Amino acid sequence: MSTPTPRPSYAAVLRVPHARRTFAAALFGRLSYGTVSLALMLSLTRSTGSYAVAGTVMAVFGATGVLVSPYRAALVDRHGLRRALIPMALLYGGLLCALAELCRHPGVPAAVLAGAAALAGACTPPLGSTMRAVWAEMLPDRKLLQRAYSLDGVAEELLFVSGPLLVGAVVTVAPPAAGVVLSAFLVVTGTLAFASSPAAALLRPTGSEKSEGPVPGRGGTGQGRALLQPVVVAACVGVSVSAVDLLVVAYAGERGLGDGAVAWVLAALSVGSAVGGLVNGATWSSPTRARLPFFAAGLGLCLAVAGLAPGLGTLIPAVMCAGLFVAPALTTAYLVADESAAPGFRVRAGTWCNTAVNAGMSGGAAAVGLLVERLPLPACFAVSGAVAVAAALVPGRRRRGAARAAGERQSSSEPESSASSESEWCERSAVTLPVRGSTRQSCSPFPEDVVSTSHAASPSP
Repeated sequence: MSTPTPRPSYAAVLRVPHARRTFAAALFGRLSYGTVSLALMLSLTRSTGSYAVAGTVMAVFGATGVLVSPYRAALVDRHGLRRALIPMALLYGGLLCALAELCRHPGVPAAVLAGAAALAGACTPPLGSTMRAVWAEMLPDRKLLQRAYSLDGVAEELLFVSGPLLVGAVVTVAPPAAGVVLSAFLVVTGTLAFASSPAAALLRPTGSEKSEGPVPGRGGTGQGRALLQPVVVAACVGVSVSAVDLLVVAYAGERGLGDGAVAWVLAALSVGSAVGGLVNGATWSSPTRARLPFFAAGLGLCLAVAGLAPGLGTLIPAVMCAGLFVAPALTTAYLVADESAAPGFRVRAGTWCNTAVNAGMSGGAAAVGLLVERLPLPACFAVSGAVAVAAALVPGRRRRGAARAAGERQSSSEPESSASSESEWCERSAVTLPVRGSTRQSCSPFPEDVVSTSHAASPSP
């Protein structure tokens, strides 16, 4: 008689071997992305005395980060997590420290600052997409993986809220350049801890696996078609979310509400997104590709309604309702991308979604800035929402052969739980270790875990 297994939960995700240590290390490194923008902007402004120069350097920093991200992800897929991420993190941290030193000396030419910023942005390690790829390797149970992605998305949301607060505390006792150095410390330390986690070895490089068919990214059209839906939805969500920031500022200015009102509305968007992300972690009966258009359309419709709000009391709940769809849409896009990914393409698949979000946010802010000067605010809200609704119309296509693989994963995961996931993780990871002339099966491919496993049982500080 089989023992009934508990329902997948966030606690079950964190009970999977090495999950807490790996996740905590990745979050520690990703906190750098929440601190670096404000710290670098303050440092550049103080050093150059020009908002125009500071803004240009920051734009270069962000642009190279976005444009080069697929190539950085390809390095991780091709060479493995440890061989690719660690050099990136060391280069990125060193270049951030160089930027901080340049900012300490007023009068440095803007071209030099921009060049250093471009190099730093190009070396940014893709910790977020790599962590999601590791989640997919650790959790063969798709229901647990959905929980993990939701937890990851909410945690990332909190990092981008707490990061500027941390920089604010630093600059009260030190120059802004210290915040840039702090960002370098966070990303290097977090990446080293993440890469040293036993779970990191589960993400094997492409060259170590024998996969059938052509290598992804070398002319196969099926992979691109399968990724079209999640990438387009991620980009359109980025456009809509970035539009909200500017539209709320314009809304408050038009009604004389002040900056405090803007902060409350944007906080409501973040709260809604966090709540939506947690709720989205619950088990769904519908497939991910069917849910993705629903989330995109829900976001768009809520934004259109928000534009009709007569005052702050109705705008806040309307924007919060829109936020309920943000994290679920992005989390589901990452899940669809992972399901569509061929062997050796997981990090790149997630990175394409992440790149689409960033590109959408950049383009959305610029486009909405032009619309606000030409159209009434309700029309601007409607146009921003229409972008997300249009994304819901993009058809979803599976990669050839992915439907059968996804079905096998799903059928094998239905009766699973945290306990069964742990045993399956062990089976997938088991190696034969010599023990005084005999052999023994170990629930880990990492010899150091046979010596001591206490470090894997507790989360990183």
